Amino acid sequence: MIRLEDRRTIVAHIDSARQAGARLAKACEIVGIDARTCQRWKAGAGLQDGDGRPLAERPVPAHALTDTERAEIVSVANEPRFAALSPARIVPALADEGRYIASESSFYRVLREHDQVHHRGRAQAPNANPKPPTTQIATEPRQVWCWDMTYLPTQVIGQWFYLYLILDLYSRKIVGFTVEVKDDSDHAAHLVKRTALAEGIHSLASKPVLHGDNGSTLKATTVLAMLHWLGIKPSYSRPRVSDDNAYAEALFRTAKYRPEFPARGFESIDQARLWGSDFVRWYNTEHRHSGIRYVTPEQRHAGNDEALLAARHLLYQAARAKNPARWSRQTRNWSPIAAVTLNPERDGVVAAATSTSKSMPLAA
Repeated sequence: MIRLEDRRTIVAHIDSARQAGARLAKACEIVGIDARTCQRWKAGAGLQDGDGRPLAERPVPAHALTDTERAEIVSVANEPRFAALSPARIVPALADEGRYIASESSFYRVLREHDQVHHRGRAQAPNANPKPPTTQIATEPRQVWCWDMTYLPTQVIGQWFYLYLILDLYSRKIVGFTVEVKDDSDHAAHLVKRTALAEGIHSLASKPVLHGDNGSTLKATTVLAMLHWLGIKPSYSRPRVSDDNAYAEALFRTAKYRPEFPARGFESIDQARLWGSDFVRWYNTEHRHSGIRYVTPEQRHAGNDEALLAARHLLYQAARAKNPARWSRQTRNWSPIAAVTLNPERDGVVAAATSTSKSMPLAA
């Protein structure tokens, strides 16, 4: 919008140019306005009152949220069970309970009006952009695993505990973990063996791929011998590329930024193992993962995600049929995630793996 003072200055310059013989259209083109705009300013009150759009009274849309619905959004978002969750996870949780209050964007908009939308955590966005490596694709559980080790701080400076995690790429379920006092290849080999037995790898015709970084522990001869004995194929990140094992790194980020993670470090190995057990239970059975349509890893690992997502889809269809004016486009996409790729490189390979996926129809 052009301020009233600028309008008067522009019109004065245009009038001066026209008195000198210039054409109106050319003079307006030089100052960056249309000739019709100049004529409208001079014919009406454009040079006395200025632009009337900021003060215009606009009617409230008929399908806008009512005050009661807005109050319900704030009340639900401030319930103790949702206090640490974003609307992206609150809305699916309500859908599983058979409740639809408003869309995710409406939750964000109302909470923003009440100054309740703030960035959580201390992490910064990654800026690395390496070249893509070979693609690993998982279309069902027990096809691709990711594993890594991270340091857990103690209350003694310079002393650490070591957390080993194995993640199923398809379901995002933590299928194996251990917390140890020292970093040793024997711990890693024992964890792989225990996880393979728990997941029934011996009965599978096709053994999973285990992807990890180039750490000395994960590439030790003891670990390689165990993988060979189990029939598991190892896969490694490229040298000096920190995010080739992105799913495991993201899992560690989630773990260390949980409210239960001790800011001053762990007092003992028993406390660290208890925390690890509680975190794995929460992550597998309660955490609605954004990468798998906000179902829990345990639900997806067991194959229950399709029924849950189908129920959410029907709920959204019913909500749209009840108040169609609030839906300008299709309902939210609750179709199951078919294939999960680790470091996608070849689009053709990924497309071939995802072409057989089951896609849930969306509401028209």
